[in-house]
Amino acid sequence: MSSVIAPEKPSSNTMGPKEVELILVKEQNGVQFTSTTLVTPAAPQTNPSGEEERETWGKKIDFLLSVIGFAVDLANVWRFPYLCYKNGGGAFLVPYLFFMVIAGMPLFYMELALGQYNREGAAGVWKICPIFKGVGFTVILISLYVGFYYNVIISWALFYLFSSFTRELPWVHCNNTWNSPNCSDWADNNSVSDIYTATPAQEYFERGVLHIQDSNGIDDLGRPRWQLTACLAVVIVLLYFSLWKGVKTSGKVVWITATMPYVVLTVLLLRGVTLPGAIDGIKAYLSVDFLRLCDAKVWIEAATQICFSLGVGFGVLIAFSSYNKFSNNCYRDAIITSSINSLTSFFSGFVVFSFLGYMSHKHNVALDKVARDGAGLVFVIYPEAIATLPGSSVWAVIFFIMLLTLGIDSAMGGMESVITGLIDEFKFLHKHRELFTLFIVVSTFLISLFCVTNGGMYVFTLLDHFAAGTSILFGVLIEAIGIAWFYGVDRFSDDIKEMIGHRPGRYWRLCWKFVSPCFLLFMVVVSFATFNPPNYGSYMFPPWANMLGWCLAMSSMTMVPLYAIYKLCTLPGKFCHRLAYAITPETEHHLVDNGEVRQFTLHHWLVV
Repeated sequence: MSSVIAPEKPSSNTMGPKEVELILVKEQNGVQFTSTTLVTPAAPQTNPSGEEERETWGKKIDFLLSVIGFAVDLANVWRFPYLCYKNGGGAFLVPYLFFMVIAGMPLFYMELALGQYNREGAAGVWKICPIFKGVGFTVILISLYVGFYYNVIISWALFYLFSSFTRELPWVHCNNTWNSPNCSDWADNNSVSDIYTATPAQEYFERGVLHIQDSNGIDDLGRPRWQLTACLAVVIVLLYFSLWKGVKTSGKVVWITATMPYVVLTVLLLRGVTLPGAIDGIKAYLSVDFLRLCDAKVWIEAATQICFSLGVGFGVLIAFSSYNKFSNNCYRDAIITSSINSLTSFFSGFVVFSFLGYMSHKHNVALDKVARDGAGLVFVIYPEAIATLPGSSVWAVIFFIMLLTLGIDSAMGGMESVITGLIDEFKFLHKHRELFTLFIVVSTFLISLFCVTNGGMYVFTLLDHFAAGTSILFGVLIEAIGIAWFYGVDRFSDDIKEMIGHRPGRYWRLCWKFVSPCFLLFMVVVSFATFNPPNYGSYMFPPWANMLGWCLAMSSMTMVPLYAIYKLCTLPGKFCHRLAYAITPETEHHLVDNGEVRQFTLHHWLVV
């Protein structure tokens, strides 16, 4: 048998490893021809600078659902409807929409554009103005602190979900082992505000779930309760397996967690409006009292709600948008997602107040005796209302599944902010994302254990009060100043044009440079001026606890000046030269060597 070896084909790439491809072709006359080809393995995609191309969302809808899922959280269900009712009903929408337009949307758009253009997390994006990188670490710390107690809320919802799989819900009567002599059914208690009485649902939450009666205060925590610890562990496991592979996995999880709440809210609304008294509750929700607009507190609460409901300042929007394609229309995304967030808040009010109206009618008490803010609404009043319906266990399961999905995707966003922000800053972590994600979620779990002890509610209240209050407003303020004034609105607008093909309108540029920073500065001042020490019911926290809370808040805010000092001290040259390096984008440091510093010209500070 004779064989012929075909000549080797020249390779266009003589560098790097090569693979040999052998092809045997058998002819009819029995002669075999062997073809040998040198094939260069496909290299990973790289960008023009030679760095490995960044991971991107599988689909555009994955990104949108992730942003919506993060922004639409538990506060949309319990806080916005209550604020509307308390502050003039429909009149509250006037300051809410006003602040939404002048600050909420512009800041939302700013963070999406910032992350998408620079394609890094909350710390890495500050290569555009290195002296402000501390604000990146500020928002990463805040997201981490929020995770310490936000996951606990989800574990409460999971505990309630498990407790709902019974023929009779455990918060219906006062004949349980955890009930106190002060327990009284609604039907026998027309004065529900009486401090000496408590409803079965209230005692179930505080005594049956939290076991707060076994603690004398924050200095008497006790051991973690195994039931809540197990629920918290389940939440942590869900978070880990949603995040460990990056946006490829989290982008699929949000198809369930971001859409399920809308299905459940619609089902609950259809059930709620059929209940007696529901229309009265909805009327109270929508009642318009324009005289309340003369009250400064109404405007302050509307501004605060905007800051927290959209989720700006947590680094999450920056992290999520950094995985977008460079040419993605972030302007359209900002309008769509921020609008959906506000509409969801408004829509949930109909659901909440249809049930509150029903409770008011059923027990013949004033609506203001039923409506309340915070966890008391979703873990006391709403379960109480559900318990009176036919098939109450089914409705309870549906409701707490909604709470779980609302909480999980928001918790995923907070953790993604921390993970993306740190692995982009410390590049060696990229190869160990799974292990680093495990480290973050386990660390969060260990700290959260303090919140599932007998006195855990006191720790929870302290964290909730200090972790992301004034500090988040301060972080967004510094972020806005760094982008609009030091990096420059004109330069930022050019970046956006490079991505989507056109510059932002003058309205957006004016908001970024003047309106939003002034708004945020006002909010920071008001936050300090109106500060009240935390309390839980009649319990007042000791001075050392308040000091600990302030240390927690300051630990994130001080990252801004500390990093600025560090940067100025480590750069070479005289002070002016170091300052020029610190406020100039890293890609333009060669211009500083030539004496060209945009920030040292009057035009830079005046242009819009």
